[in-house]
Amino acid sequence: MYVNGETGHFWVYAFGGAKPYDYRLYDPAGDGQSKLDHVADMLKGVVYSKQLPFTTVLMDSWYATQKLMAQIDQLKKLYYCPLKVNRKVDDSGGSAPYVRVDELVWNAQDLQQGKQIKIRGFPKDKKVKLFRVTVSTHRTEFVATNDLTQADTDAAQDVCDVRWKPIGVSP
Repeated sequence: MYVNGETGHFWVYAFGGAKPYDYRLYDPAGDGQSKLDHVADMLKGVVYSKQLPFTTVLMDSWYATQKLMAQIDQLKKLYYCPLKVNRKVDDSGGSAPYVRVDELVWNAQDLQQGKQIKIRGFPKDKKVKLFRVTVSTHRTEFVATNDLTQADTDAAQDVCDVRWKPIGVSP
């Protein structure tokens, strides 16, 4: 799905009669590719072949791998993705061991503005911004982004909410 955040319009190409930008059938036995391989190929395709104008990639935690996040960085695009709660991160600047993302301590400012962290396995100088987002009374997401200028948890949540907008018909 392609979403224009300024106008609120979106286009669904995998369904209906419209021609898709790209789609893949997950068939590792047939083509030897993982879901991550397909996503990486599709990203390159929409940037280089289709030249689709977009700024941000929204993805679920399953796709939040170092390799894919680095590819999005190289494409000079932003990403927002929740991290799985057992993902190891460091918010101490290297002075403390890595901890699970759900074991981080959050002060009032962190809760409002997010915090810079390093994800284990990423290059030592690669930092991301992490936000603790309350999704419901029983669920919290830890959303990582390479947009280090993002300083508002509510704004980060608004960006992520686009992933869950109902699908409909748009011009």
